[in-house]
Amino acid sequence: MHHLRSANFSRAVVRSYNSVRKASICFVLAVCAGPIQGAFAQEPESQAGQRSKQENAPSPIKQSNQTAFQFSIPAQDADDALTELAKQANTTLLFPFDLAQTVKTNSLEGNFTLNEALSKLLDGTELAVVTDSAGQVSIRSRSDVVAQNRKDEGEESVQEEDTSNALERIAVVGTRSSPRSVVESPVPLDIIGSESLRSQGNSDALSMLSTMVPSLNVNDQPINDATSLVRPANLRGMASDHTLLLVNGKRRHRSAVITFLGGGLSDGAQGPDISVIPAYALKQIEVLRDGAAAQYGSDAIAGVINFVLDDSDSGGSIALKTGTYSEGDGELFQIQANKGFRLGENGFLNATVEYRQQQGTSRSVQRDDAQGLIDAGNRLISSPAQIWGALDVNEDMKMSANAGWDIAPNYEGYALATYAHREISGGFYFRNPQTREGVFSETNEETGESRLLVGDLDGIGQGIRCPTIFLDDTNVLDNPDYLRIADNTTALGANCFAFNEWFPGGFTPQFGGTITDASVFAGVKTELDNGWAMDLSASVGYSDIAYRLSGTVNPSLGPDSPLSFSPGSVSQVERTFNLDFAKLIQSVFEEPISIAMGAEWRRETYFQKAGDDASYAADSLAFDPTTGASQGFSIGSNGFPGYQPQSAGHWSRSNWAVYIDLEFFLSEAWQFGVATRVEHFTDFGSTFDGKLSTRYKVNDLFALRGSINTGFKAPTVGQSNVINVTTAYSANGLEDQATLPPTDLISQQLGATPLTPEESVNFSLGVVMHVSDTFFATLDYFNIRLMDRISTTSAIPLSEADIQVLSANGRDDAANYNAAKFFTNDFDTQTQGVDLVVHYDFMVQDWKQTLLLAYNWTDTQVERVTLYPTMVDGEITLMPNLTTQRIRMLEDNLPAHRGSLTLEQYIGDFNFTWRANYYGKYYEDHLDASAGMDIYGSDTLTADAQVAWFFSPSWGVTLGVQNLFDTKPDSNPFSGEVGALYPPTSPGGINGAFYYLGLEYSVD
Repeated sequence: MHHLRSANFSRAVVRSYNSVRKASICFVLAVCAGPIQGAFAQEPESQAGQRSKQENAPSPIKQSNQTAFQFSIPAQDADDALTELAKQANTTLLFPFDLAQTVKTNSLEGNFTLNEALSKLLDGTELAVVTDSAGQVSIRSRSDVVAQNRKDEGEESVQEEDTSNALERIAVVGTRSSPRSVVESPVPLDIIGSESLRSQGNSDALSMLSTMVPSLNVNDQPINDATSLVRPANLRGMASDHTLLLVNGKRRHRSAVITFLGGGLSDGAQGPDISVIPAYALKQIEVLRDGAAAQYGSDAIAGVINFVLDDSDSGGSIALKTGTYSEGDGELFQIQANKGFRLGENGFLNATVEYRQQQGTSRSVQRDDAQGLIDAGNRLISSPAQIWGALDVNEDMKMSANAGWDIAPNYEGYALATYAHREISGGFYFRNPQTREGVFSETNEETGESRLLVGDLDGIGQGIRCPTIFLDDTNVLDNPDYLRIADNTTALGANCFAFNEWFPGGFTPQFGGTITDASVFAGVKTELDNGWAMDLSASVGYSDIAYRLSGTVNPSLGPDSPLSFSPGSVSQVERTFNLDFAKLIQSVFEEPISIAMGAEWRRETYFQKAGDDASYAADSLAFDPTTGASQGFSIGSNGFPGYQPQSAGHWSRSNWAVYIDLEFFLSEAWQFGVATRVEHFTDFGSTFDGKLSTRYKVNDLFALRGSINTGFKAPTVGQSNVINVTTAYSANGLEDQATLPPTDLISQQLGATPLTPEESVNFSLGVVMHVSDTFFATLDYFNIRLMDRISTTSAIPLSEADIQVLSANGRDDAANYNAAKFFTNDFDTQTQGVDLVVHYDFMVQDWKQTLLLAYNWTDTQVERVTLYPTMVDGEITLMPNLTTQRIRMLEDNLPAHRGSLTLEQYIGDFNFTWRANYYGKYYEDHLDASAGMDIYGSDTLTADAQVAWFFSPSWGVTLGVQNLFDTKPDSNPFSGEVGALYPPTSPGGINGAFYYLGLEYSVD
């Protein structure tokens, strides 16, 4: 049985359309012998040009034996007869659907092999059975077969490409019954084929996906701590960890990165890393835009994204790509390769490797404070002092393997593996050499006077006394006392040290990390004697981020400080076991009931590893044990203090779940789906969730659909245990902020309580218009109420009273922090929106055209906030922790309106893609500072263009530009504050036009 190419397995009939080039367009019937991992279907994918590979075309069945089957099929239309034959033989067929609707077959009764049955059924009709040299069987037009035979005999034959049918993909998420097309699905979904992914300038799967799906938003993260390394993706206005990722229908692990600075919406989220998946390995991406926690478990509140890997068992390709931005930076070099191999008689192995390097960009101006230093006479300030732009991708390697094979009769094995290794680096905030507290200066809180930090190396009150230098607007480098300190040939200069000697123009730390991500899945599928299909699988996922910091110091070490640090690393390991069963059961309804049930066990472990000693050390310039006095220098690698040994460790939890799904038709027009799931966590107890979905076919043109479901997201192990200290911008300027577990003494002093799971109620209503296979439209409304959302609080200042209480309880380190944050169930939201999708295929003379319109409106409102006891004017008052700016970021940072209009054109050897992208107005609290730097960004319209020329059967070249007219956001009204020329969270990006050139070689 040829089941190995299917992304999932079902005993139900699967009707799927696919685009094929210069070949008869065939209708697929798939009856497979194992449970699927969910199914949802997609909108029609456009024809991909005459020279593109038939990578998405399903393979016909391959007869490996002469097994006989019992058939009982009356004479009827060929499409129905072949459907019934596939069902009774439990196999897969390819045939031309439109032609089959016009052909009447013979009746068939008795025991026959598949070839015998097909021959008898189609004898005397226009349909013929074709078996190739490899034993693969398909149904074709008899006239096409005759024409092909004549061509093989040397007679000239020209066959024009059939353009009368728009073909439609299927997907494998959202249901555990038969995959369906988008117009037959009871819930909204998108499916993005590989050709559409490549018809743009983006080089990673995350950016590609955000271009194609308007309800998915991905912002640039120029200077945002670990968030810069793993950008959060927000589906339907939700945080990044509200979307579940699958690969080939199997749950994928989350990233180790917790986005402590997540631009408001994703603050504190620990979501998956989409960018580590090799885009060249993908057959298609399936985006389920509906809550699915009852089907897939925790995290599937906003939806599910399933990445389907290529399963070709032959052919291969290699592609080169290069590009640059209009300002001459961001140079890209990328090479990708894919190859398919046959395993045994029916098996396959498909392997992909990608390598990418891309330089960073700069969209910066000089900071006002840096310019002030230059005006005061300091000529050693860099210009610009701080860089805002895309980070440097020094190395990005991705690999994947997807395999399936026959283990024994009726037993099929499958496996997949992914691996990614990426090195990224970028900048932090500029350290002003006359105002950066704890490094260059110290301010007296009572008098407001600021003095230069001068380290007395032989100790306070010991030996030579260092001069006191007060700071003002003048250049400290010209101060006579500073010149004495800087002269190390004297006894005073050798004993007294200021970091201005090392960094007279200040410094900007360089932050980066090495990301290592890997996963392995393996399983076996079979059909039991009682008719149940079984799927047993196991997986291991691993994510590790090793942080790197350079161009900075540990101030407490003084002149003994290194300039580079390894602040530590974090890791996430997930192990999962699944046992799934599926069966079609006859009932009182006309169609059988699809029933699926199963169990899942998962164990998650979060590791936090200590940094090198210098990254967290507290030396005598911070605290002198002989005198008990502090010289005022801060502790740890400045910008990202290393994880201390006491904060290192690993924490685990397990959970198990059982589920059951039912799908059935009350009538031919009315479809229902019911799903329930019970899940138990060792640290948060149990939860029960359900989902009801339905679709009603009003007539041949219109159908109504909708769903209602409950969902949940348990706090991650990392959110419950992580400790992190970073430098962030606040209303008072740069300050060190600690993010702590809610169980920490400091957190509890500030009002923290234990975390509880988030809970949601989702419902959606939609209408589908299906005029023909070349034109359809879907319109869906969604409403998501999310209670007890987990996030980090805003930074809460530590008062002297707080520090005294904490010190009395053994937390002397509390004095090192200006402010602290912790994870909490902080607020409730309601998110609602509308998704519109229109697809139209048409011809204009010899030009084949595909028009795609996608539009999304999303609105989020914060409905409740948690109140905390706060001292106001000497009295304890209950106050919200969320600032008005933070609430506004949650509600309005993502554009309420997003849309795209794409026109794909094909003529001869040329493919053209034109795309217009619209981003609505947005709000940004600049630097997340809650300091009154409010930005109200205007809407933006950009355009993309690409042309592909297939100048030989194996070679193609692509030329394109993303953001054709070099559209930039409105200038940042606060650009002088830290030097950002544009608002960093601008939804259309800040880098402008990107020009790219690609070359691809492929073989069948």
